[in-house]
Amino acid sequence: MKLLLALVLLSLQTFCQNTIGLPDVFNYPRQTYGAGLQNWDIKEARNGMIYFANNEGLISFDGKNWQLYPLPNKTIVRSVEIGPDNRIYVGGQDELGYFSPALNGELQYHSLLSLVKAQDKSFGDVWDIVNFSNALYFRSNKLIFKLQNGVIKVFYPDTEWTFLGACNGKLYAQDNKGGLKRFEEVGWSLVLNKELPAGDPVTAMLALNKDSSIITSLKNGLFILDNTGIRSLTNANNVFFKGERIYAAAIVNSDKIALATSTSGSYIIDFKGNLVQSFSTREGLQNNNVLSIFADSKSNLWLGLDNGIDLVAYNSSIKQISPGQQDGSGYTSIIYKQQLYIGTSNGLFSVPLQSLPDLSFSKGEFKPVANTKGQNWALAEINDQLLLGHHEGAFVVRENKAVPISAEPGFWNFLALDNNVSPRILAGNYKGLSFFKPVDGQFVFDKNLEDFEESCRFVAIDNQNNLWVSHPYHGVFKLSPKSDGSYAKDTYAVKQGLPSTLNNHVYKIKNELVVGTERGIYIYDAVKNSFVPSESYKKLLGAQSIRYLKEDKEGNIWFIHEKTLGVIDFTGKQPQVVYLPELDKKMLSGFEFVNPLDARNIFLAGERGIFHINYEKYKQTQFKLPVQIRRVQISGEKDSLLFGGYFKDVNDEQAQTNVDVPELSHAWRTIQIEFSSALFGSHSTLSYRYRLKGFDNNWSEWTKRTEKEYTNLPSGKYVFEVEARNSLGNKSEIASYTFVISPPWYQSYWALLLYLIVASLFTYLLYKWLKRKFRLQRLRFEEKQQNLLYKYELEKNKVETELMALGNEKLEAEINYKNSELASSAMHLVKKGELIAKIKGQLTQVMKGLDNPLATLELKKMIKTLGEDDNMDKEWENFSKHFDKVQSDFLVELKGKHPTITGNELKLCAYLRMNLSTKEIAQLMNISVRGVEISRYRLRKKLQIASEISLFDYLIKMQAKT
Repeated sequence: MKLLLALVLLSLQTFCQNTIGLPDVFNYPRQTYGAGLQNWDIKEARNGMIYFANNEGLISFDGKNWQLYPLPNKTIVRSVEIGPDNRIYVGGQDELGYFSPALNGELQYHSLLSLVKAQDKSFGDVWDIVNFSNALYFRSNKLIFKLQNGVIKVFYPDTEWTFLGACNGKLYAQDNKGGLKRFEEVGWSLVLNKELPAGDPVTAMLALNKDSSIITSLKNGLFILDNTGIRSLTNANNVFFKGERIYAAAIVNSDKIALATSTSGSYIIDFKGNLVQSFSTREGLQNNNVLSIFADSKSNLWLGLDNGIDLVAYNSSIKQISPGQQDGSGYTSIIYKQQLYIGTSNGLFSVPLQSLPDLSFSKGEFKPVANTKGQNWALAEINDQLLLGHHEGAFVVRENKAVPISAEPGFWNFLALDNNVSPRILAGNYKGLSFFKPVDGQFVFDKNLEDFEESCRFVAIDNQNNLWVSHPYHGVFKLSPKSDGSYAKDTYAVKQGLPSTLNNHVYKIKNELVVGTERGIYIYDAVKNSFVPSESYKKLLGAQSIRYLKEDKEGNIWFIHEKTLGVIDFTGKQPQVVYLPELDKKMLSGFEFVNPLDARNIFLAGERGIFHINYEKYKQTQFKLPVQIRRVQISGEKDSLLFGGYFKDVNDEQAQTNVDVPELSHAWRTIQIEFSSALFGSHSTLSYRYRLKGFDNNWSEWTKRTEKEYTNLPSGKYVFEVEARNSLGNKSEIASYTFVISPPWYQSYWALLLYLIVASLFTYLLYKWLKRKFRLQRLRFEEKQQNLLYKYELEKNKVETELMALGNEKLEAEINYKNSELASSAMHLVKKGELIAKIKGQLTQVMKGLDNPLATLELKKMIKTLGEDDNMDKEWENFSKHFDKVQSDFLVELKGKHPTITGNELKLCAYLRMNLSTKEIAQLMNISVRGVEISRYRLRKKLQIASEISLFDYLIKMQAKT
């Protein structure tokens, strides 16, 4: 008996232990979801939406928005189920019905009470709804309704119905005193029962395999149902469960079951009843009274509480490890001799580990390591000894106790200086570097590095045994060993290639010395003795600031940028950068630490304890990314819901048809579109991008925003598209919503037709007016042209007249000039004649006075010579030629008109035309004045000129006529 009791106590002690790693628990108090305290039932639609049966109605949750749908009678909703017709069926107090989308996509309630007979309408609360064999079964304590093909059939109990559920393709119900029954074609038949207590209600039936099921009862623990009947679960833990109140149960995955209790939260057990994990207020639940439990399609665990809703990200590959439930910050961790040691701000803690692939599922209680209270900075295993860097010095941990090896304050790290069996140790501390040496298998303090007092939190040793130290505010230092055992110091800052003196962190990665800086990763160039940007790292990480670097066994490089953890994964064909946004702002800023044990066990220092990452699972957890348009609202003078989140039924894909495309009035000023992804527990990994085709066809940048607003859109057809992406770069399908903004009345088709008519009429009138205008312009132009032509003719005539006058003047001037020349010539002849006559007279006088006959004879010859007319005839011929040129062939015309005129008469006419005096004519013709008058008389008579007409005028007029 004592042995049995000891075994039970040992079993209970083991049972009470939880796993060291726990997933995140998300709390949703009633103030968040905006409904009643208690949540009685939970279901998931195919699109990932979660629905809750709440005290104040049906609640939906899409990952971002909570929406309450109360029943018409404001009754409590006790149960919810997605029907085969893709409607959301609910059961309340004396009420049952379903929700389905209205035309605007918002859920509306439809009651089924009209199908219930009057005598059966007072049935109380509907506690269970089961979708079985294309029919729906509703259970209240008084009766069970079967809804199929629009007809309700009623089943009455012997006493009262206390359970209804489907398992392994069969429908079961429990009568309080009549036992567990199975539904057959003819009705309900009793299941063979050996141990199921009467009066203890069944709370769940879950299939273990095709032949057996597990039954949970409220007060008597767990039972197995198989072909042999019902029997109690043979597991020591069942004794504990009999002391609990199991309200509900759900299958979490292929080998685990979740139990909901009224006093202890939730337990996770395997199919044999062994405890895996437990969740209560200690692990982060809002309270321990769990009314309903549900595992969604991604193995997240939803808990409907007596006050609130909790989500346990059970399938998460990231777990929280809090040593002893302490709130201290985690600084370091190490696994030493199958013990996990975690150094925190409150001390060093240890826990034994089981041989599991994922060490976070190890069970145990953390124990504090003696003599380690305060800040624990570093842990290292060197020469099979566990070294601890503490705020108060350096320690060796033995038998869960820290033994000091140096009283120097503040040790940051420990590094082996060589690869010997008993290596020397280099340790960085608050005031520089210290050396430890092995003595009799123990490390003892040797010396401090002289002339170097920088705080050495970041230390690396290169392949030439140079010591590298970086200080976030003082730069990077190189300590080169000399032959006498001392070290030469060189400082590296901006002049040596680093982008800044501040925030440089030195590491040895892939056997290469690198520095994480504010502008990316720099590598040391030994030839140039300076640092240069690394092109290979730049291609992967760009020039973002890097605070921490750590290489794991697979060659992956873990890094921390600002407060974000990432890894350069080299396990694929090409290096890939993977970020883990779930841990954003959860790490201990300034004291970053990553301990990559293997692909399934990565330990990360956090603000509270440490985090465990199953990186292999993280990469393999590939869920289809859903993204949906959840709400479209338009705003103007008042708000109006345009789209409530459903195009068809709740389980149908979100696909908009042309019939669903709304046409909005131009009066609406703002349209707000909300979208989300029902990927619960992983929202921090998601980002979204969107665009509005028809307005901006370019995608936005990836962002965490889940809503977009557009204002004052012009008329037209628009398609809003949104896409989701997770931290691994996987993208969702594009969700879209189409809407049309109608033009204002002045842009409508009728207005356009009116505009066309008015424009046509205006065009016609304009045409007529322009035609008339052009005609008048043409007439005015022609009139103006005629006036211009008339003026031109006048000007032309005037110019011609002036030119003629000028020509006449010129001609007259020329004639006068010629006449002057002729006159001069004539005068010359006259003077010549006078001179000859004078000479002849003088010669005659001289001759008369001479007595010499010979001389007289000679003088007579001279006088005779002077009197000869030959030269005179020649002079006349020249004169007549020049005269005709000047007087336009006057003599020729005169001769032609009067052929009988003689030569002397022609001479007389020429001299008269020149208006010479009678005396001048007499001298020219070598006759007397009287002879000239006689010649004029004879000429008048020959020319038949009347006595009243002047001979000069006649000659002038004759020439003018010519």
